[in-house]
Order: sequence, then structure tokens, then C-alpha cells
Amino acid sequence: MTSPAIATLGELRATGHVHRSVKTEIRDNLIARLAAGEPSLPGIVGFDDTVVPEVERALLAGHDLVLLGERGQGKTRLIRTLLGLLDEWTPVVAGCEINDHPYAPVCTRCLSLLATEGDLVAIAWKHRTDRFGEKLATPDTSVGDLIGDIDPIKVAQGRVLGDPETVHYGLVPRTNRGIFAINELPDLAERIQVALLNVLEERDIQVRGYQLRLPLDLLVVASANPEDYTNRGRIITPLKDRFGAEVRTHYPLELTDELSLIAQEAAVLWDDTERNAFAAPLVPSHLLEVIGRFARAVRDAPQVDQRSGVSARFAIGAVETVAAAAVRRAARTGEPAAVARVCDLPTIVPASRGKVEFDDADEGREFEVLDHLLRRAIVETYRSRLAGLDLRPLQDRFDGGLTVTTGDAVPAQELLTQLGPVPVLSALLDRLEPDGVGEGSTAVGVAASVLEFALEGLYLNRRLAKDSDGARTVYGA
Repeated sequence: MTSPAIATLGELRATGHVHRSVKTEIRDNLIARLAAGEPSLPGIVGFDDTVVPEVERALLAGHDLVLLGERGQGKTRLIRTLLGLLDEWTPVVAGCEINDHPYAPVCTRCLSLLATEGDLVAIAWKHRTDRFGEKLATPDTSVGDLIGDIDPIKVAQGRVLGDPETVHYGLVPRTNRGIFAINELPDLAERIQVALLNVLEERDIQVRGYQLRLPLDLLVVASANPEDYTNRGRIITPLKDRFGAEVRTHYPLELTDELSLIAQEAAVLWDDTERNAFAAPLVPSHLLEVIGRFARAVRDAPQVDQRSGVSARFAIGAVETVAAAAVRRAARTGEPAAVARVCDLPTIVPASRGKVEFDDADEGREFEVLDHLLRRAIVETYRSRLAGLDLRPLQDRFDGGLTVTTGDAVPAQELLTQLGPVPVLSALLDRLEPDGVGEGSTAVGVAASVLEFALEGLYLNRRLAKDSDGARTVYGA
């Protein structure tokens, strides 16, 4: 990542460089992506036909925008993805606190430099990742934090109090010629929201009554939870009116989008070169589907406070918990591959209780409700993946007196040894893991995982019996 070698204003002019505003820059780059058939906001899952087109239209119109949605709907992720629509490098006057463009400086220092040094003015290059300012709105946020205030150190150095150079710039002007994002805007005190009005309406700032006008070049993006839910504050009407577009986000509408999001975000794999006694943990796709269905069931459950929502992080954290359970078992039993199984799924419930807000009438029943919804997700996945598959050859083994013990202390190979040859194993693998099972110890772990899933499905459909004390589970007729 090497910046251009151009070092002075004269050299920049010689290249034919054209100065564009931030919104024009974003608009041009977005049009180029759309024309090339590339995703405009790569990595954003489940919004292709809903949120993304609205954001694209807002950016093409040159609008500042506010994203409204419940927690965990990807608002912050979407905002940060907008950075990719900025030019990779942009020139600034070297040493400028507010990133003035050499062709159009606005601060006193840069105007003076241009007047005295002309084409010899030194320039620096700022990468797109440094052109983003972000603030989480909190009740204690001040106007000085966002806009700026008098810097007592500069005054103590001998500058006159009315000198504009005594100003310490806040986050907004320091993000000049970039994207400024403010998260959870309603949490910002109303008097502080008023300070943003001038930025959005006049594109300039005022500090402590100074006769200081700095026309800022910004895209301003805010996020908020719907006002009827937060009760912590609201976006004042004049400020709301200044945003050119309001975009509503949502949770993934389809199960496939939920699963894609989980697979993209869950940190369950790591490089084999790291210091591990076993290979990277694996959560098979049929268990990912269970967790995806579980998250959606919790989101729709009447016992859950629908105003607060159930974050996408709920499912992501659940996958990571299941992977961790597999790693723990592999470390304790000496398994060379950590592959998750059904016996790892119950670990989700205690780890997830704090992520869900229940209605007052159901407080104290959180464990019971989540456990029921998890079992329902397993049944739905079983019926979805294995509908029409004849599992009688497996069930007949148990009708003949076979019992199988599994759990946190039972490695995959021991589980397979207890079962012996299973005629339907190939069909189970084809249905549950159509993308393959890997090789060696990983294949053994996946085989054990699909068989244990089949046993759990037979039990939940009342075709097998099960006895469990938490750490150890026995399946039988």
C-alpha cells in the first residue's frame, strides 16, 4: 500500500488531477462499480433487494442518510463498507488538521501557505481508511467532542483568544473530505444534536461564537434504533429533516441469507500453523442450519421482547460457542480434529441467555424457552435435510438391543466403533454434508457428527429413547 510520490502542489497540477467533492467521488465510484457488475457494498448479506438499492439511490443523489433498525442488523458494518467507495488515495495539504485539498483550502493556515508558497506547498496523501470518523453517541458527548473548542494550550502559547488557530477541532471537522458516522444518534443530547444542524444544512461549523466559517466536505451517516423502541431519546425533528434519506434495515429475510451471514462472520477457524494440538474446529453445515433456524425461532418467539430484537451476533456467538465445545472435547480426548456434534449444541443455551430480552411475564423461564426452541430447530433441520430418507436400517440396530453412549467425553472414533457399520451412512453424508467431508480425522469427525444428528432426530421424532445427565447421553430403543 504505497502512496503516490507526488510531493508538491505544482507536481499535482502537472498530473492533471481533478478535485472532486466527497459525494461526487463516491457517486462516480459507485457508478463505475454498478456499470462493471460488481457489488457496490461487498460483504453485506441479505440486503441485496431491499436496503442496498435504497443506499445506492441515496448516494447517487448526494444525500446524507440515517439507517434505522434494531440491534444487530448490520448498520455499523454497512456504514464502514461505504469507505470502499472513496478513492484509494487523496491529496491533502501536508500538516493540515482538517485535510484541506491543495486546490481548495479553507482553514487559515492552508490559505496562508498557498498565498506565500504557491505551487511549492507540500502535499501528503491520505488513504481511504484514514478518511473515516466514527462516534458512538452517548449522553456525555459534548459540542467540543464533535465540533471543536478553544484549545487552552494554544492560547497559553501566546495566540490571541480571537485567533481562529486557537481552535481545537472536533471529530467532524477532522473528518473533512471523508465520511463521518454517528452511531445511536437518539442517545445524543438534543442540545448536541442542534450543533449538527449547521453541518448538515450549511456544511460549515461555528465554535464558541468565533467568526469562523469552514465549509466542510463530508458525507454524514447516522444510525439509530426505531424511536418507538429506544425511549432513551429521539432524533430532533429539524435534524431528522436535514438527512436526505432514511433507510430501514432488517434481519435476514431468508434462511439462506442467515446461514451466509453466520458463515461469513463466525470466527470458528484458524490457521493450522498456530500452536494447536489439533486441526481447526469445524461446524458442519447441518449444525449451522440448526443454529440459523434457532436464531430465527428466538427472533419470532412470543416470549421475546420484539421491540429489542435478536441480533445477528446471537447466531454468530452460538456458532463460536459450539466450535469451542468441539475444541474442548478434542483437547480432553486427544482427537486430532475438532468437529462439532449434536452433543455440543446445548452449550448455546446458557451462553445465549444474556443476549435475549424476554417479556416480563417470561422472566425466569429463559432456559426453558431457549431449550425448547433449540430442540425445535433440530427437528426442523432433520425434516428439511432427511425427508424421505429411510433410516430403518439404523433404527433396527437399536431395536435389536444396541445402545450408544455419546457426550463431551466421547471422541468421534469411539462413537463410530459403538455403532459399527451403518448402511445409511453414505446417504446421510450426501444429505447433510453435500459439499464434502474432508479427509482423515476430519472425515471421521464429520461421520460421527451426521450419525449423532440422525440419532437425535430419531429421538425427537419418538423413534428412539434417550437418557442424558448433561455430560453423557445414551441412545437406545
